[in-house]
Amino acid sequence: MKFEELDELFLSPTIKPTFERVHVILALYMFGENREGMGRYRLQKELLIGEGTARSLIKKLNEKIKFITVLDKKIRKGHVLTEVGIKYLKEIKSMIPIIKEVETSVLKEIIIEAENIYSYFCVIKNAFHNITNGVSQRDAAIKVNGSGATCLVFNGKNLIFPSKSHSKIGSENENMILSKNISAYFESILLEENIKLEKNDVLAIGAGKSPQRARLATLNAALTLL
Repeated sequence: MKFEELDELFLSPTIKPTFERVHVILALYMFGENREGMGRYRLQKELLIGEGTARSLIKKLNEKIKFITVLDKKIRKGHVLTEVGIKYLKEIKSMIPIIKEVETSVLKEIIIEAENIYSYFCVIKNAFHNITNGVSQRDAAIKVNGSGATCLVFNGKNLIFPSKSHSKIGSENENMILSKNISAYFESILLEENIKLEKNDVLAIGAGKSPQRARLATLNAALTLL
């Protein structure tokens, strides 16, 4: 998915928007979770952007691509997704069905500096073949001021670290298999969300110094795999 539908948001005859594609996509997730409406101040806080940037993003989502609207201008409940926005978010969710906070303390096997760090994870469907060396995902997380990101792959049986060759999922002797505790932890979350992992699905795990920062880092890392 190349997200061409979002290109119009970044066209400007004067000043280029200060928001990134990750902010737009996360905004759609946020609007999707807040069906009764979400306002500019909440969006600003969740996306870690300035007031002017939040105002610009909402205006462009509303006027340029018609993804959001106001249900009732007399009631200040913020904006909601339009039918067009709902359809587009559904397309994104077919590839990234979940973005959810996880307990960093459980992930010490994965996250080296687990103290005072928050973590999120998301599932990217059938994305193993888009992993090269993992540096792109880490860099994408750092680009939005996250602490970093790493990936796990589901080989049809277990969650594993990608093989060194990154060209195929090797036998389990060639890979580091995730501990049963961490695997069970992710499995319980996915079961609760009614999400089933399939072979070649990827889990991107991002970290940051706040939940919002970790969420941005995770999603930006995930977007490199689409």
